[in-house]
Amino acid sequence: MPEYVDVIIPRGGKGLIERISREAKVPVIKHLDGNCHVYVDDPCDLAMAVTVADNAKTQKYSPCNASEGLLVARGVAKDFLPKIGAVYAAKGVEMRCDPEAKAILQSIQGADLKDATEQDWSEEYLAPVISVKVVAGLDEAIAHINRYSSHHTDAILTRDHVHAQRFLREVDSASVMVNASTRFADGFEYGLGAEIGISTDKFHARGPVGLEGLTSLKWIVLGNGEVRT
Repeated sequence: MPEYVDVIIPRGGKGLIERISREAKVPVIKHLDGNCHVYVDDPCDLAMAVTVADNAKTQKYSPCNASEGLLVARGVAKDFLPKIGAVYAAKGVEMRCDPEAKAILQSIQGADLKDATEQDWSEEYLAPVISVKVVAGLDEAIAHINRYSSHHTDAILTRDHVHAQRFLREVDSASVMVNASTRFADGFEYGLGAEIGISTDKFHARGPVGLEGLTSLKWIVLGNGEVRT
């Protein structure tokens, strides 16, 4: 009904959204998957990093802004991973790990560890499951996120201002955060009022969308016989 409908914002499962995007005769603002990441940098405040990484994953499992991937810089992995691993184990979160992360986490009693597959890096679990990978540092973290992320929300936990600025600049996601939980990626939290959706598109609306984000301009010109020369 393009004569009546200007835009569609489907809310629901990935299959529904992909079908509507494929078949619609009017523009679609896609509220697609939220494969969000937390990257724990070297250097970082370990206590803060544990708190934020925990909140980003376990505060609620079903929202699109919950963290599905945890990347940890090799320089802090042996100190950080046992701490967050114990938290996840206590809450029943399954950890799908690369070999280096799994080797560090194996000593945690009750930890539910699995070997990560290639598919895990792209997965939106919406469940008490998280992928865990040790990376060399900032470069590898940014490359991993830009390859596997759904470009919804990604966060860096760091004490290095230069690293933070590079992450903000180079991670191609609708919301990019420094030292904050991905769970804050929300229209109401951003002050937009009632949220209509969180767009992973780039045109025209991106990120949390409120009413203002759906408006278009109407240019009004009042004249008195003026002509252009």
